[in-house]
Amino acid sequence: MFDGYDSCSEDTSSSSSSEESEEEVAPLPSNLPIIKNNGQVYTYPDGKSGMATCEMCGMVGVRDAFYSKTKRFCSVSCSRSYSSNSKKASILARLQVTGKPPTKKAKVLQKQPLVAKLAAYAQYQATLQNQAKTKSVAVSMEGFSWGNYINSNSFIAAPVTCFKHAPMGTCWGDISENVRVEVPNTDCSLPTKVFWIAGIVKLAGYNALLRYEGFENDSGLDFWCNICGSDIHPVGWCAASGKPLVPPRTIQHKYTNWKAFLVKRLTGAKTLPPDFSQKVSESMQYPFKPCMRVEVVDKRHLCRTRVAVVESVIGGRLRLVYEESEDRTDDFWCHMHSPLIHHIGWSRSIGHRFKRSDITKKQDGHFDTPPHLFAKVKEVDQSGEWFKEGMKLEAIDPLNLSTICVATIRKVLADGFLMIGIDGSEAADGSDWFCYHATSPSIFPVGFCEINMIELTPPRGYTKLPFKWFDYLRETGSIAAPVKLFNKDVPNHGFRVGMKLEAVDLMEPRLICVATVTRIIHRLLRIHFDGWEEEYDQWVDCESPDLYPVGWCQLTGYQLQPPASQSSRESQSGSSKQKKKAKSQQYKGHKKMTTLQLKEELMDGEDYNFLQGASDQESNGSANFYIKQEP
Repeated sequence: MFDGYDSCSEDTSSSSSSEESEEEVAPLPSNLPIIKNNGQVYTYPDGKSGMATCEMCGMVGVRDAFYSKTKRFCSVSCSRSYSSNSKKASILARLQVTGKPPTKKAKVLQKQPLVAKLAAYAQYQATLQNQAKTKSVAVSMEGFSWGNYINSNSFIAAPVTCFKHAPMGTCWGDISENVRVEVPNTDCSLPTKVFWIAGIVKLAGYNALLRYEGFENDSGLDFWCNICGSDIHPVGWCAASGKPLVPPRTIQHKYTNWKAFLVKRLTGAKTLPPDFSQKVSESMQYPFKPCMRVEVVDKRHLCRTRVAVVESVIGGRLRLVYEESEDRTDDFWCHMHSPLIHHIGWSRSIGHRFKRSDITKKQDGHFDTPPHLFAKVKEVDQSGEWFKEGMKLEAIDPLNLSTICVATIRKVLADGFLMIGIDGSEAADGSDWFCYHATSPSIFPVGFCEINMIELTPPRGYTKLPFKWFDYLRETGSIAAPVKLFNKDVPNHGFRVGMKLEAVDLMEPRLICVATVTRIIHRLLRIHFDGWEEEYDQWVDCESPDLYPVGWCQLTGYQLQPPASQSSRESQSGSSKQKKKAKSQQYKGHKKMTTLQLKEELMDGEDYNFLQGASDQESNGSANFYIKQEP
């Protein structure tokens, strides 16, 4: 077995005298061919004298690749080490003849060849038992296996390229089906880790269904693994690292010349980039560190922010502990690119409400996060026509993310930020106002829901149903926010209806759950949590940092919440869920008026150009939308 030396240039001059006096080691029962990185192939189809065990280190390998005339050592270094130890044992034996008791070390040295044999055989037997128990590698999290879930239901997963904020999201390249990789060979009787080449049969986020080369159309030993895992390598890695390529035991009889087989199969095939593992490592380095101070939304009063300290960072997600929390249990989870966190001093700079801390000075070790680490928002020009207080619009309710509601701009802040309230459910003191930027994908012009066939939630207590915007604007003496002020950019995000992913439950943001894309409206995604009722669905932007590829939790070590069973749904009693359910039971309005009616009834008779877009199922998720025609 190759260990960095070339067996063709064997040098045993320093150990030949001691090696010839020992009897030959009986081979273990195996006839696996081993492909070394020098291209030599050793095959023993008759099963005779194929394997040997190194008497020094216990390594099991091909006999012809071993050293010395009796093939007792796997490398020159083991041969020399054994010779040195034998000399020490002889000295200790002579000391015993002189009347001195043998030391423990002498006894061990005298018995080392037998110990090596027994240890190798015991490890060999343990490996066989382990192989019998585990025939494939499954990516699982506490009993849930993405691979089994996808295979059994023929699901598809959103590609990694849909998630620019996730590891490898911007440098995934052309990794696709039929790409070849070198992976551990689990169908092998050797006690040491060996590798073989496998091809990608199916991709699901970071996870890939692999099939060993040589199995052709036989899926019996297909297995799932995370492509970004430490045991996945590009073709050629074994040769560069001195690792043996060993064909799986199940198919070792199919070919007598495995080298020729691999050359034929791999000619013209694609593999991972040579620096793939380095890119994975670099993409999982995060600038946020524990003890950094930030301003973050107050989860009990959305209208204001508070100071919090980064407690931990997992995959770019931050566990923030509010600075005044003495027992450090009052926390908030969000991604480092979340629009809910800002640098210290942000609230004062734009005129946002801020809860001053009772702590007069920073605690030891805490320091302000550099402003450049936070997500940047688009610059806007507020000098011309701009949003004004009292203007009406449609907005995703941050306390019930399954609904888009009638809303009002309550305050215009600096740098393009707006304080918005949900009509009919606002507190008298404005404590439930929330902050969105003018370019936020969570706010929409009047009529957005109607045109895109989304239920619009009318103000609570509003009795003139079905809800009509024209009547409501006239009754309240309000005007609609100009359409041209809203963000109409729609990136080519790549999501499709039915795709699987891992998504944050924004009502309980410490949880990441198995989820499905069920609707696509431009850049807006309807996210359904598998196993839960539709009332827990959430509207999320396609570029939200709270969406992740399949396999993200396994890659980063974050706990994934599997699809809910009926019993767990019934026993779920979290306050956020109860609040959400109560809120979702309010009347959401009848069927909307037609596009023509809406166009005729909009305030001021403005002329709109309705663009007929693609359906929910198409690639960019476009649907009917409108823009105000410029004069």
